[in-house]
Amino acid sequence: MTASPVNEREPESAQQAADRRAASGPASKSPTQLAMARFRKDKKSMAALVIVILYLLAAIAGPILKLAGVLDPFSSDQDAIGPDALPSGKWWGITWDHPLGIEPGIGRDVLSRIWLGLTYSLTVALAASVIAVLLGVVLGIIAGYAGGWVDAIIGRLIDLVLAFPQTLLLLAASSVGIALLTDTFHVPAGPLAQGLFVILVLGLFGWTGTARLIRGQVLSLREREFVDAARLYGASRRRIWFKELLPNLWAPVLVTFTLYMPAFISAEAALSYLGVSVRPPTPTLGNILKDSIQYATGDFMYFFMPAFLIALIVVSFNLLGDGLRDALDPKGDR
Repeated sequence: MTASPVNEREPESAQQAADRRAASGPASKSPTQLAMARFRKDKKSMAALVIVILYLLAAIAGPILKLAGVLDPFSSDQDAIGPDALPSGKWWGITWDHPLGIEPGIGRDVLSRIWLGLTYSLTVALAASVIAVLLGVVLGIIAGYAGGWVDAIIGRLIDLVLAFPQTLLLLAASSVGIALLTDTFHVPAGPLAQGLFVILVLGLFGWTGTARLIRGQVLSLREREFVDAARLYGASRRRIWFKELLPNLWAPVLVTFTLYMPAFISAEAALSYLGVSVRPPTPTLGNILKDSIQYATGDFMYFFMPAFLIALIVVSFNLLGDGLRDALDPKGDR
């Protein structure tokens, strides 16, 4: 008896493969892919993301353009200043050489100063946000997981930090804090010491909200099965904190960071108005806005541009934070 030949399977065509995939149902998506899909549907958040990226790229390009000689925030053009200390001409000194005009009384290029001011302001806000988020996340994880007396001590520390009047502390201790940085830690005097002092105060007094948020999240996560499994396998506390719990906290951490940035940008502007932040001639958006107030009627462009840029970046970061919060919450009502 002869064996019947085995029928070889004919190769599957592209159309047949497509029909088979369609018949098998839609491919499953990860939570990250679902969150990104929800975020892309939010037009306001996408527009805010584009604006934030443009701000960050401009802040990075500022020092490069200054080194290349394209931006010159310190040179004075006294010939363009009229007898009333305002820019000569009817358009606030706007020319091809000075697209946003010149600074009243001194004659420095407004575009160069605002561009470099954006770099300094975003650097201060970014560094302070990183410090606040790191402190809040670490202390929140420890308090939520350890509980007991550790949680109580961190809770009282949060209450103590919240009890300090931050603005009053900055005003009262600015000279002492800057002198401590320059004399003890040998930080170069001037803009670096002034900016570092503001960064430390904003970061060291701004972490409490993150710590409370993360603590609440960890209180629910520490009872989950994957944490119990890590304990049974003998994982150390540090591994459980940063290898098991932290990857499940990235969503609130990311949202918190995007909400810290506008708060600290506004805080830097307010502190510049009070004379505590980086002082002229080093430009920040805050001290440019402070100097421009006295010329608000005579040189509107000089007053409008820093105010507009501060308002736009604050609104953009807030919209971005709201969009991320909605996208990362699968139970949120869209």
